[in-house]
This record gives sequence, structure tokens and C-alpha cells, in this order.
Amino acid sequence: MKTADFDFTLPQELIAQTPLERRDASRLMTLDKATGQVGHHHFYDLPGFLRPGDCLVLNDSRVLPARLIGHRPTGGACEVLLLTDRGDNCWECLVRPGRKLRPGAQVLFGDGQLTAVIEGELDDGKRLVRFQYQGIFLELLEQLGKMPLPPYIKAELQDNERYQTVYSRVMGSAAAPTAGLHFTPQLLEKIQEMGIKVCYVTLHVGLGTFRPVKAEDIDGHEMHAEFCAIPRETADIINQTKREGGRVICVGTTSCRTIESFAAGDGTLTERSGWTSIFIYPGYRFKVLDALITNFHLPQSTLIMLVSALAGREHVLAAYREAVKERYRFFSFGDAMFIS
Repeated sequence: MKTADFDFTLPQELIAQTPLERRDASRLMTLDKATGQVGHHHFYDLPGFLRPGDCLVLNDSRVLPARLIGHRPTGGACEVLLLTDRGDNCWECLVRPGRKLRPGAQVLFGDGQLTAVIEGELDDGKRLVRFQYQGIFLELLEQLGKMPLPPYIKAELQDNERYQTVYSRVMGSAAAPTAGLHFTPQLLEKIQEMGIKVCYVTLHVGLGTFRPVKAEDIDGHEMHAEFCAIPRETADIINQTKREGGRVICVGTTSCRTIESFAAGDGTLTERSGWTSIFIYPGYRFKVLDALITNFHLPQSTLIMLVSALAGREHVLAAYREAVKERYRFFSFGDAMFIS
């Protein structure tokens, strides 16, 4: 299949720049993967589409406030974006301005409670950066860092917690698992009271999720690797749900990629952790997932290809055209879709 087969026209004004005041007030499009029929609702209506015996799989990864604004000892402003923890206070980073931040350069953040030295140059313009500080690094990040919002969001985020899910707990993502941003504690409680199980996986979202597909044929695209984990309790809940005839409903493409990466051929799961670079596109046969809650994705992206693998390219593109016609909000802070 061609990458261009997953294109659609999206007016710029439909790209949501800020989150809604109420998380679950976003709109919810339902899509029947067998017939392509769509419905228009709100996210707080979601419990009406769930059944006792189903289980929701949520990604509990928490976004690092990984964008650090600092200055060189000479006073020049600079920016460091944390990507991958290499251990021993070293991180793979993107830096600006790159021409000024060569090996040996120093950077100061805040009042100097966090400093950094560029130790080396890596592939794709990245740098190896060693940090020096007193105290706890993650606490300093919470104090000094900003959220690394996607490139299509130009507005400044007023509250960092609005780019976190209410159930986030394992720090490590460079971007939010955005399908989960619609949930409130009250909505999750209502869902569980209905006899629907809720379980958690962890996938730390990398910035590669925003990398465009440049290959003309989609099978020529190389996926970025991301770390993910399935706890034993989650594996047990999912296996029980499948045995008893319930649906496994993933919240977000990240939860989907995690369970599909580690499932055995018969669809069973065990406690696992490791790196995945699974690329799901039409023709893929899902081993575990039955339904998906997701946001609306970028044209020609690996995410719209994953959704098309579940519901069919024609059904998905027709639903997206309907979403544009009905003025749905798109991407990270946008509206949601429930594919079942």
C-alpha cells in the first residue's frame, strides 16, 4: 500500500490548540468497524457503549516536562529537550542552537541549580548531555521543565497537568498517550461500577510518534522503538476477559501496540517488558484487541494506518471526512473516536 493512500484534507483551524475545560466534554465519534456506520456523541456517553465483562487497557506513562530553557555562561539563550535516559546522569537530547552547543559547551538552567555539559554528538543532530545537580532530578524537572508539546500545537500550555492523564504514574514519555486525556476519575469510577475491569500497561511515548512516513510504500517505513511493559495483574485480567467472552478495549494506540507486541500466537499474555517497534497497518491480524478508543490522527501517519488496520481504510477515511464536515477537533487536544 502507498503512504498517500492514507491522506485526507484537514483544515488548519480544526487542529485543537488548547484542551477543553472539562476533560470528558470532548466529542466522541463511534465507528462500527464492520459496517462503517458512525454516530456522534460526547465522551461522557462512553459507558453506554461498554458492557459488563469488558476490560479497558490504559497506558499509565507520565510525560516528562522534558523541555528545558537555559542559557550558556556567555548569556546566550538555548533549549535542551530530553529524549532517552542513558544512565549516569546522561541523556540523549535535541538542542538549540545546535551550532553553539558542541561538545564541551555548558548550559545553566534556572538559578544554576541544574547545569549540563555537552559530552558528544550523536546521529540525527542529537547530543549526549551530562547533567549536574543537587537533590532529585525528576523534582528539578517538574520545577524547571516545560511540556514538549507536539509541533502542531502553537499555544502555550497553561497547566502542565492537562497534558497528563489523570491516571499517569510512571514517568518516561516524551509525549502524552492522548486518548486517555478524556478520562476523569469520576468517569473511570462509573465504568468500574458497571462491572468493567480497568487495567494498566506502560509504554513510554517517543518523539518518533510525530515522525512523518517518508517512504512511498508503507512497508518501507522503519518504526521507532519505544519501551513498554505489561504487569502480571494486567496480563491475568486480559486473559480472563478473553476466556469469558468480554472485549479487550485499548485506550490509545500505545496500549494497543503494547499488548499486540507481547501477545503469544493464541492471544494470551504474560508479564513482559522490553522494546517494541511494531508497525500495525492494513493486513495485520489483531491477536488481543477487540475495540479501540483513540483520537483523530495526522494524515499519512503510522497511527491512522493502525486505525485503518482495525476498521478498514475506506471506513476510517469516510469517518474522518465526516469528522471534518462536523467540525470535530483533531489531534492531541482534540476529540475522540470509539471503534468497535
